[in-house]
Amino acid sequence: MGKRSGTGGTPAIVALERAGVPFSLHSYESQPSAASYGEEAAEALGVPPERVFKTLVAEVDGALTVAVVPVSHSLDLKGLALAAGGKRAAMADPAAAERATGYVRGGISPLGQRRRLPTVLDDSALPHATIYISAGRRGLEVELAPGELASLTSAAIAPVRRER
Repeated sequence: MGKRSGTGGTPAIVALERAGVPFSLHSYESQPSAASYGEEAAEALGVPPERVFKTLVAEVDGALTVAVVPVSHSLDLKGLALAAGGKRAAMADPAAAERATGYVRGGISPLGQRRRLPTVLDDSALPHATIYISAGRRGLEVELAPGELASLTSAAIAPVRRER
């Protein structure tokens, strides 16, 4: 994997380049009618859905918190609350998530957010050499090592996924 520049440097890409982290960019044609942006990415890129991770913003005891889970699963809110050291978690208001991260829904990246939020990475990411996350825009994914993502976001690692 090598760095790629000149591709409309989103804040996520800029953060990766500044950190000197190896990554690859993958683009695809995103359809506004897609039921799930993450599953659309997995299918378009020909990658197993358990290697493509979505970035969800929730509130844990009233504080915005990021959860990074495989697109093939849902977020376990109780698991997130526990991992974040809180009692209760609920999905954040989409507008609040967009304001805090600086990204639009379907393109929220755990990297390069306007306001750095506490982050929890699902432990299913670790066995993979690389995973895919949003590069900060619908139709653009970053492939990187899960350990690099955890390091860059200071993420806690915990089981926060649940079967759909």
